[in-house]
Amino acid sequence: MAFIDSTALNVVLPALQKGLNATGADLFWVLNAYLLVLAALILVGGSLGDKLGRKRIYMIGILVFIIGSMACGLAPDVHWLIGFRVLQGVGGALMIPGSLSLLSSSIDPGERGKAIGTWSAVTTVVTMGGPVLGGALADAGLWRGIFYINVPIGLLTLLILWRRVPESKEAGAGRKLDIPGVLAIATGLAALTFGFLRTANSGSGGGATGGSAASGFGSWEVWGALALGLVLLGVFVWIEARRKDPMMPLYLFANRTFSGVNALTFFLYAGLGAGMLFLSLNLVQAQGYSQLQSGLTFLPFTVLMISIARWAGALADKHGARLFLTVGPAAAGLGLLMLSFVGKTRGPVDYWTHFLPGVLVLGLGMSFTVAPLTTTVMSSVSDEHSGVASGINNAMTRIAGVFANAIFGALAVLFFAGALEGPVDGLGLSPDGKREVMAQAANLGNAKVPKGLNGDLASEGSAGVPAAEGPAGGQKAEARAGVAVGRTEGSARVPVAEALPRIYREEFIGVYQDILRLAAGLAFLGAVMGLLFVRGKPAAGRAARDKG
Repeated sequence: MAFIDSTALNVVLPALQKGLNATGADLFWVLNAYLLVLAALILVGGSLGDKLGRKRIYMIGILVFIIGSMACGLAPDVHWLIGFRVLQGVGGALMIPGSLSLLSSSIDPGERGKAIGTWSAVTTVVTMGGPVLGGALADAGLWRGIFYINVPIGLLTLLILWRRVPESKEAGAGRKLDIPGVLAIATGLAALTFGFLRTANSGSGGGATGGSAASGFGSWEVWGALALGLVLLGVFVWIEARRKDPMMPLYLFANRTFSGVNALTFFLYAGLGAGMLFLSLNLVQAQGYSQLQSGLTFLPFTVLMISIARWAGALADKHGARLFLTVGPAAAGLGLLMLSFVGKTRGPVDYWTHFLPGVLVLGLGMSFTVAPLTTTVMSSVSDEHSGVASGINNAMTRIAGVFANAIFGALAVLFFAGALEGPVDGLGLSPDGKREVMAQAANLGNAKVPKGLNGDLASEGSAGVPAAEGPAGGQKAEARAGVAVGRTEGSARVPVAEALPRIYREEFIGVYQDILRLAAGLAFLGAVMGLLFVRGKPAAGRAARDKG
C-alpha cells in the first residue's frame, strides 16, 4: 500500500492540483508531509515492533494507514489533504518496518536471501506499477482512487495476518520502552527533514534572477532547523549510550558492514529518487508525454525486477553480497548517466532509442542490488534487533528521499533560474517584466508565460508590429505588464508569448540533465560504499555479527 501510494501520487499531481485548486507549494507539502513523518517515526515503529510484538504493531500501522487513506480520498481541500497525509505517515512508520522484520524472523537464514528477493520483487512491482495506475486514474479524472485503493488491500492483509501469521517479538519485550530515545530521534529527524523541505520552499518564492533559491540556503529557518536536528540527534546518541535497554544499540554501528550498507542505501536511493523524480517531470513537462505514457516508461524496470531480484538474492546467499553491492549501484549510476544525455526528443516515438537503454541499465543495476542489500542489512544483526535494523535502513531510504525532493528541488530552481538569465535577457524585457518571467523558475518544467504577455500583446507581436510602434491600447497593456512584446530571430519578430515556452522547455531539459548527472554520481558513491564495507563472503551466523 505504501509503495503504490507514494509512486502513484507523483503522477496524479496535475489532476490533484486542478481538482483542489492547489498552489505549487501546496503540492510540495502533499508529497512531503507523509515523507517527513515517515522519516521521523520509522525507527520508533521498528523498536515498538521488537518490544511489543511485530505482528501487533504491523496490524496497527495498517489500520492507521487505511484510515488515513480514506480520509485523504475524502479531503475537501488541499490543507485537509496535507493533514491526512501526516496520519498516513504515522501508519506507514508502524507498518513498513514490520513487513521485513516479520519475514526475517520467520524464515530460515539459508533461505532468507531468496525470500527477501521475492519480497523485493513484489514491492518493486507495486512500486513501479504505481505510476501506471496513477496515470490511468488521472487521465480518467479519478485521482482520489489512489487513496481509496488502499482500503480493500489493507483489510485483506489484516485478515491474513490475523488468521495465518504468528506473533514475533524480542525475548525481553517486558522491558521499558526507550521513551527519551523515541522523543529525541523522532524530533531530531523531524527537524532535519523540515530543514531540507524548507530549503526548497524558501527557494521557490520567486524573484528576479533566481536568487530566491539561494536565499533558501541562507534562511535562518533552514539553518535553525538543521542545527536543532543535529543537536537532537547528538542527544539521542548520548541517551542511547547510557541506557541499559536502548532502542538503537550503538554497537550495531561498530559492524562495518551494517554501517557501510546503510551509507550505500542513503547514496543510492538519494540518486535514484532524484533521477526518477526529474525523469518523470521531464517526460510530462518537456517531452510531451501524457501521465499514463510517463508511467508506462518504467515497465521495463519492473520486468527486470520481477525476473532478476529473487535470483540475485539467492546468488548473494551463496557467493556473498559484495560483488552485487558494488556492480549493482555502479550499473544504476551508469543508467542514470545514460539518461542524463537525452536532450529534446520528438515525444513518445523516440522513447525506444533515447530513454529505454538508460532505463534498462538502471533496472539491471537495481535488480542486482535490492535483494542483496536488504539481506545484508537484516543478516548483519541478530533476530532480536531485526526490527531496529529494518527501521534504520528504511529511515535511510526515506531521508534519502527527503534529500532528493528538497535539496535537489532547490538546486534545480537555482540551476533553472541561472540557465534562463541569458535567453530572457535577449527578449528585451523591462526589469519588471523580467522579474515576472523569472519568478516562473520556481515552477521548473511547469513554468508558464505570464498573463501580461497574452491577449493583445501576443497578437500584436504575432503581426510583426514592434511594441513601441503598436496601437495605443497595446502600449498601455505593455506598460501594465512591464514587458516588451516581440523578440527578433533573424529578420522576423517572434512574439515573446511564443518564444518563452520554447525557452522554458529547452532550459528545463538542461536542468534535468544536470540533476541526472548528480544523481548518477550519488549512485557511483554507493558502489564505493559496497566495495569498501561489505564483506566478500557470506557469514556463517548472525549473532556473532552484532559486535562485528
